[in-house]
Amino acid sequence: MADIACKSEKSGVGITIKDDWPGYSLDLFSYPAHYTGDLECVYIPHGLIMDRTERLARNIMDDLGDHAIVVLCVLKGGYQFCADLVDRIKALSRNSRQTIPMRVHFIRLKSYLNDQSTEDLHIHEAEDLSFLSGKNVLIVEAIVDTGKTMKTLLKHVEAFRPKMIKVAGLLVKRASHSSACLPDYVGFEIPNRFVVGYALDYNEYFRDLNHICVISESGKMKYKI
Repeated sequence: MADIACKSEKSGVGITIKDDWPGYSLDLFSYPAHYTGDLECVYIPHGLIMDRTERLARNIMDDLGDHAIVVLCVLKGGYQFCADLVDRIKALSRNSRQTIPMRVHFIRLKSYLNDQSTEDLHIHEAEDLSFLSGKNVLIVEAIVDTGKTMKTLLKHVEAFRPKMIKVAGLLVKRASHSSACLPDYVGFEIPNRFVVGYALDYNEYFRDLNHICVISESGKMKYKI
């Protein structure tokens, strides 16, 4: 039985963004002109994401240093966070006595339609994860919303009998309907707002936005399907 990382306590929730946080004015930052009118605010600037990711990489190095791991990147929203996190772990491995040998594998989850999480979860590229047997696994996910998707994924991965499972999540939403499944490594705990950017999308738009932003109502209508 793998050591599964799914916590109910509030330890290590990362940087907490309060419910009344209005975000930063868009006028203070650069962003693609084709999203003019589609965003309310910059919620988490790119520089802050990078600093927090570096800290998470150091925490992972402290916990898992000198142990080979398989990084399981959850696509599509997690690709940017995973790439930056892996880069920072690699930098630490080059410049310290500890090192983490890493393999990276990609799986794809889809559970959203417009801005709503659906009950219909699709897992792709994960039919045969038998190579995880006996391995230390680090699942890297961009956002944990209700926790249902993460619980389903953990159950699926556990079936392949890894030695250990840890989870790194850039964002964890604070929601009344949450199943209280917290990753081991959390970048930011945020209110229950729909955010885009830094590879997080709304119907495949906004992945090309560096900052994490709050989408406007007009943006939702513009890209709704």
